[in-house]
Amino acid sequence: MDPLPDGLVVVVKRDCATCEMVVPVLDVLHRDHALAIITQDDPTFPAIEGTIHDADLSLSWRSDIETVPTLLRRVDGEEVSRTVGWDRSQWEAITGVEHLGIELPDQRPGCGSLSVDPDRADELSARFGTSTTTSRHVAFAELEDEFEAMFDRGWSDGLPLVPPTPERVERMLAATHLSATDIIAIIPPNLVEATVEKVAINAVMAGCKPAYLPVVIAGLQTVCNDEFNMHGVLATTMGVGPILIVNGPIRTELGMNSGMNVLGQGNRANSTIGRAVQLCVRNLGGGRPGEIDRATHGQPGKLGLCFSEDEEGSPWTSLSESRGFDPRTSTVTAFCGEAPRIIFDQMSRSAEALTKSLALSMLANVHPRIIGMDTTLVLCPEHMARFRGAGWDRERFLTELRSHLDLEVDSILRGVDGIDEGIPTGLGLEGAVLPKFNNGGILVVHAGGQAGLFSSVIGGWVSGSMGSVPVTKEIVR
Repeated sequence: MDPLPDGLVVVVKRDCATCEMVVPVLDVLHRDHALAIITQDDPTFPAIEGTIHDADLSLSWRSDIETVPTLLRRVDGEEVSRTVGWDRSQWEAITGVEHLGIELPDQRPGCGSLSVDPDRADELSARFGTSTTTSRHVAFAELEDEFEAMFDRGWSDGLPLVPPTPERVERMLAATHLSATDIIAIIPPNLVEATVEKVAINAVMAGCKPAYLPVVIAGLQTVCNDEFNMHGVLATTMGVGPILIVNGPIRTELGMNSGMNVLGQGNRANSTIGRAVQLCVRNLGGGRPGEIDRATHGQPGKLGLCFSEDEEGSPWTSLSESRGFDPRTSTVTAFCGEAPRIIFDQMSRSAEALTKSLALSMLANVHPRIIGMDTTLVLCPEHMARFRGAGWDRERFLTELRSHLDLEVDSILRGVDGIDEGIPTGLGLEGAVLPKFNNGGILVVHAGGQAGLFSSVIGGWVSGSMGSVPVTKEIVR
């Protein structure tokens, strides 16, 4: 159904000086040329009989009115001409009336239409637009506190949520080229099909900006596959969870933190992207603590730990490049890890000495007698300066680091030195030397504040087919 009648139509509002100025012209056109007048705000403006009050702004929204006054001519239900603001020559051309408003200035710009006001645009789009959302709407009682209601329904991870109103979800969906009904992942443990719309809803609740949605989608895809094994990550009693590392141009576009306090609070993108992925696992897949999530202690990173690499400050190839991606490609890597642990070394001045020191700390990952896991090392800029000065690249560093991460099996067998934890006896490994970490199981990321000789290491979970393998996905926008 066409929103406007045929003939001449003008859309105005009282809160516009140009609209006030052209009232004498409107009076003439209404009287002599059947001009239809639509007012957005004050139903008594202009004081011309027959003026239509666009109280809900539906006429303005459906007619794409961006500026008032807007003068239109419509023929057989189709718009044939339009002008915005006041321009005598254009108004005369559209109306076919000469000498319009000769007492007025030749030109005067208009004002923004109420239908594009940022405070109303999302609401109008949700009300009058062609909505692509299919999710069930949950209505709260008038006196019900929406924040408490979301807690009571079990949607929260323990922190307050942003209400996922239709307006906010529509705005979130506009940030991706994907359809709202596209299935982007099968989420364990319940193996639920996650549509873009469902992910967008949880991204809203997590506090994401719309521009973050492609990263959330890619992040969810990195954890919802057989390699990462999200079901196992949830079911283990070990307090591990997805750690998301972002590389590529999107880091700076979103203002992600790769510097000071990189693994902490304070950056919206870092904090909410990881949280959104975890909310999807909780609310869509059913991965709730105390149910399928059986972690003995858990750790704060399970709320959602996401950060970006400081690529510009590093002399090395980035993490994503080391995993086969072009540096111009934005990616997210998921690593199953425990809480970060600080490596303190303020004395090592050479690359060789610092490498030995880092390796000594990493030998304690999870337990000094546990081998065959993966790890992520977050090198701070001041520590990286040692390797920059020595001319080492990523490959040289990893080669040297691994050489200090071999363990004599005889020293880590069960029962040695009265410690029951360790490698079982009777496997024929006595006298052997084994690596602490799997081949390729050390991820190295450059990030952190410019001051401070503190790097961090994030211990992993069981690796390989029985555990979790790091996964990297391209972020598609």
